[in-house]
Amino acid sequence: MNKTRFHDYGTQAALLQKKRMLVIKIISILFPFMLLGGLEAGLRLFHYGHDLRLFITAPDNNDYYILNPDASRKYFSNQEIATTGNRELFKKVKDTNTLRIFVLGESTTIGYPYFHNGSFHRWLQYRLMHNCPDKRLEIINLSLTGVNSYTVEGFAKELLPYQPDAVLIYTGHNEYYGCLGTGSTDKIAGSPFLIHLILQLREYRLTQLMANTLQQLFALKPSNPEGEGKTRMELMVAEQEIPFGSATYEKGMAQFTANMDNTLRLLNEAQVPVFFSNVVSTEKDLFPFISITPDSTKFPGFTPLYKKGEQLLAEGDSTAAQNAFLAADNIYPVHAGCNYYLGTLLFQKGDTTNAKAYFDKARDLDGLRFRAPSRLNLIILELCSKYKNAHLVDANAAFEANSKGHIIGNDLILEHVHPDLKGYAILSDAFYKAMKQQGLIKVSAAEEMTFAALQQNMPLTIVDSLSGAYKIAKLKRSKPFNTTSITSDTTLISTPEEQLAYEVAFRHTSWAAAMEQLYQGYNQQGNLSKAGTIAEAFVQEHPTEAAWYEIAANYNGKENNTAAATFYFKQAFALSPSFKSARMLFVLYLQQDKTTEALPYLDYAIANNEQHLNLAPVKTLLMQVLQLQRAAAKDPGNVDLMNEIAERYFKMGNKPGAELYVEKVLQTSPGNKAALALQSQLKKV
Repeated sequence: MNKTRFHDYGTQAALLQKKRMLVIKIISILFPFMLLGGLEAGLRLFHYGHDLRLFITAPDNNDYYILNPDASRKYFSNQEIATTGNRELFKKVKDTNTLRIFVLGESTTIGYPYFHNGSFHRWLQYRLMHNCPDKRLEIINLSLTGVNSYTVEGFAKELLPYQPDAVLIYTGHNEYYGCLGTGSTDKIAGSPFLIHLILQLREYRLTQLMANTLQQLFALKPSNPEGEGKTRMELMVAEQEIPFGSATYEKGMAQFTANMDNTLRLLNEAQVPVFFSNVVSTEKDLFPFISITPDSTKFPGFTPLYKKGEQLLAEGDSTAAQNAFLAADNIYPVHAGCNYYLGTLLFQKGDTTNAKAYFDKARDLDGLRFRAPSRLNLIILELCSKYKNAHLVDANAAFEANSKGHIIGNDLILEHVHPDLKGYAILSDAFYKAMKQQGLIKVSAAEEMTFAALQQNMPLTIVDSLSGAYKIAKLKRSKPFNTTSITSDTTLISTPEEQLAYEVAFRHTSWAAAMEQLYQGYNQQGNLSKAGTIAEAFVQEHPTEAAWYEIAANYNGKENNTAAATFYFKQAFALSPSFKSARMLFVLYLQQDKTTEALPYLDYAIANNEQHLNLAPVKTLLMQVLQLQRAAAKDPGNVDLMNEIAERYFKMGNKPGAELYVEKVLQTSPGNKAALALQSQLKKV
């Protein structure tokens, strides 16, 4: 009995000891994680580091989200060159009649060097706003300069919970020198798995603390004077020579393929339509940045022939120069410069088909990979074919169709990859057509704003175009465009607009401040047309603010642009219903003889009559006009009915409406006494 009890106590003690040891082991294992978790919680509690979520609540309006200005920090190892994007609002609670479109990409996608209303998504926004006036448009551009497919993929993952109706993508030029590019100074060595792991770890404040500590330690070292004054483009280039087909070249293609495949797969699974554009770059007007020189021992005859071709070309003997370059190309067919010369000479002779082949090859062989090789566009085509919800936007074909000899050059491209304003308009048109073809946009031909009308009416100013030109002029004074030591600014400023554009280009003032100054100046000069253009430009910049729509409407009204005034007042009313806009709308609709459209706004004005106007007689007369119009529709030749409509319009003070019906009567019955009498009265008003 005692032995049994002793045995039981011994067994229980041993089991208890084992449990204690197990608990100690578990605590020992979990302690580092608990410590790290506690540190992470503490850092967040004291707001250390950056919140890297894609969207944050808009500072000025809790009902809206905007792109988080710190979202890019996740992708840039060097925080000093991290870029920020647009601040475009979209509602936290999506309205039922909303078309919400997110835009992903890089510097071309955000509209460099114009930004704001020069970017392709603003051209698209303006057109859709007019073609789909009953839709609430939310076009949110999430693009950043200096990024590539890693950022596109990362942003795509985060935007899915925000109910996109479509995603537009334009990317590909930065796979080598954008952040995390295979030839960039801001790259992470290792596999794509490791890169994605590090990107996830950067979201933690503890990781940010460690990175900041290391960065501060490195900052203690003497600064490198070679980096001072360089553009972001120069600072991000690590490998200047990336030969065609090299390991780094192939890594870039593989990186783009994998990241964009993941992006399209995610969006396809979520059944979100994706419009993925191929990329464009200049071909015939940019000599390759770097031509990989052949080994003189393996290809001894190339260099003498190549130099001979250059000399003959300088002397004006194009035929002999072409023969020399052809001979050189037969020896070493992968020299970018030689292919470019052959393309140029053939283009000059009118042989655009063969010229294009040489130009394409010259771009692909360019060792400094600021332009995406043609293979990337083939990858985009293959990826779009792979997924049901992915649709190719053939921007390259659109640019070629608008280029001399169907070869893209500086008539649409500013330097190497960024379009001019016409180019951005063409890019927007390519997306518009693709979206329309897939049924995302439904508009009748009669109501549709044509591409020609878009180009004519887009609210851009001379400051927009000039500031872009100044930025490009500065860019071309730096490497790799300029290989000389001459970098002086020779820009001549002679007008207030040029001065403002210069200040915007070099960040001495903001675009908004420049537009405001320009706006005030045009008003003082009495130039209502140009002041109205700026008002419409601010509508594009602030599409959620009803006040700018009303201002734009008033300018169009002063310029007798009745249709445009009606459009802007209607948009203002939809955003923020008011007696003022309702009153203007029923007046404008009546002036256009659109009685059915006028009625609901008159009813609203009566119900919200803050100015205590006597609108009841107007409503009575309007109902009589509606009844008379229904009768006239059954008896279109009845001039008595038309005279009565004209009389009712005259009584309510609608002179344009009355004149319209008097004219109709006199066309049918030139001597009609009632119409002539009313016409006489109208002339006195």
